[in-house]
Amino acid sequence: MRGGRYVAAVTGATFELRAGECLALVGESGCGKSVLASALLGLLPGNAETAGAALLGGTDGLDLLTADQRTLARTVRGRRIGLVPQSPAGHLTPVRTVRSQLRETVRELTRARGTALDEAVEAAAERAAFPADHLDRYPHQLSGGLAQRAATALALVGDAPLLLADEPTTGLDRELVDRTADELRRHADAGRALLMITHDLAAAERIADRVAVMYAGRIVEFARAADFFGGPGPRHPYARGLLDALPERGFTPIPGMPPELGALPDGCAFAARCDRAAAACSAVPALTGGVACHHPHPAAGETHRA
Repeated sequence: MRGGRYVAAVTGATFELRAGECLALVGESGCGKSVLASALLGLLPGNAETAGAALLGGTDGLDLLTADQRTLARTVRGRRIGLVPQSPAGHLTPVRTVRSQLRETVRELTRARGTALDEAVEAAAERAAFPADHLDRYPHQLSGGLAQRAATALALVGDAPLLLADEPTTGLDRELVDRTADELRRHADAGRALLMITHDLAAAERIADRVAVMYAGRIVEFARAADFFGGPGPRHPYARGLLDALPERGFTPIPGMPPELGALPDGCAFAARCDRAAAACSAVPALTGGVACHHPHPAAGETHRA
């Protein structure tokens, strides 16, 4: 609820994420991606409401949306689900050094002691490309990129079965983006699941198995990463516009701005920005065949639309 009115930040998001898989959730700022991640960890504001189910561990698993805070804090966060937060500075304890925070996390999750603990701390920092000579610094002494790497190191420590990485490459140069993405991919390749929320389509292309595109609180396309970034390309006009806006793809921006989640138009939320909009777009399109659009681009092997 915002200002006494309800805002549907995420609507009808349905997907499965399997062990060993990376799903990249992409879309413009404000479309609901980070809200979805916060809901899975019980980190929404106190006035937020959720409906549906988010099952951790299959159909008989723990429902994250109804689990109490004690359960989430003691058995889920950091143990079964790791989080690389969108705003790392807000998740680092300001009065403790990075080394101290890593030591506590490593000790709690791995029960390492003595020399083994110190070695595990340095190994955790190395995984996230965090420089060892910065371990004794406090969060306020770190650049945005270093804070991001510190948060990534903390998230990777427990090798949680599910990792939520919310904009994990923010503030990093291209070399570090690739290194971080590759480390996240190794997390999945070890038989764990990875949900990467990102604006960085190059990083998503590098490591994702599947791509989910979110617009105005709804998932509007699911695709195999190989099909999304190559082959036939995205089918939803918005998803195709995201790729066309990349410098290496034409640098053509999507016209207009996304609608406010509290004032969504009737029908397709993208229609006002879409060159394929027609009368049918006055109704909200259902997600059918992996795309929620009345006039999608053809799929592989199609030569026309009915």
